[in-house]
Amino acid sequence: MAGHTRRLVSVALGCFLLTGLAVAQSESPGSSSPAPVAPAVVAPATEAPATPEDKRIFGVLPNYRTAEASIPFALLTARQKFTIAFKDSFDWPVYPTSAAFATLYQLENQNPSFGQGMSGYATRVAAAYGDQMVGNMMTEGIVPSLLHQDPRYFRLGEGSVRSRARYALTRIFVARSDSGRNTFNFAEWGGNAAAVALSNAWYPDTRDVSDNVQKLLIQCATDAFSQVLKEFWPDVKRHFKKKHEEVETAAAR
Repeated sequence: MAGHTRRLVSVALGCFLLTGLAVAQSESPGSSSPAPVAPAVVAPATEAPATPEDKRIFGVLPNYRTAEASIPFALLTARQKFTIAFKDSFDWPVYPTSAAFATLYQLENQNPSFGQGMSGYATRVAAAYGDQMVGNMMTEGIVPSLLHQDPRYFRLGEGSVRSRARYALTRIFVARSDSGRNTFNFAEWGGNAAAVALSNAWYPDTRDVSDNVQKLLIQCATDAFSQVLKEFWPDVKRHFKKKHEEVETAAAR
C-alpha cells in the first residue's frame, strides 16, 4: 500500500509542478469560462481525426489520444479506437516505464510471492507491463467500442488555469459518446475495473476487495493527473521554446 501511495503522490506532484509552470505562462489568465464545445458531426471520420502536432510529451510520453476541443467533433470508428489503444500499449516508452515500476516494487518487496533476484524482477516487469497494456486496451479500445464512447481527451487550450485544470481532472467522470454528447465516462471506470479484475491473475498477494478498490482508484487518479499534463503541455513547451530563443538571442549579441 505504501508503494502505491508513493506512486500516486509522485505523479500528482509532477503534474502539479507542470501546472504551476503553465500558470506563470498562461496567455489568458483573466478568462474563467471553458471554450464552447463545437457541434458534433455524427458521420464516421473517413480519415484519422486531427491530433496534436506533438505525439509525445517531453519527447517521451505517448500523446496519441489528445484532440483539440476547438476542432469540430468527428466520431472515431472502432478500428481507430483500437489503433490508439495499440499505440499506447506497445509504444517503446511502455517498456522502460514497466522496468522502473518493477524496480520500485522489487525494492519494496511488493507481492513477496514473486521472490527476489532476477526471477522476481522479471516477474514484476511482466506484471507492470501487463497492467499498462490491459488497462490501455480496455479503456481506449474494447470498452469504448462496446459502449460507443470516445476515448480521447479533448483539450481546451484556453481559459483560466483553474478552469482548465478543473476541466482536465473531471474528464475521468465525463466522456463524449459517438454522437458527440457528454456522458458518464463508463470507459474509464469500467475499463479500469475490468483491468484490475484481470490483474488478479498475476497478483496472488493482492486479490481482496480493498486491494482491488485501491488499485482502481489509483489508476483513475493517475489518468486524471495525466490529463492535466496533456492540457498544459503546449504551454510548457512554449515556455521552454521562448527561453531557448532568448538564450540564443543573447548569445548572438
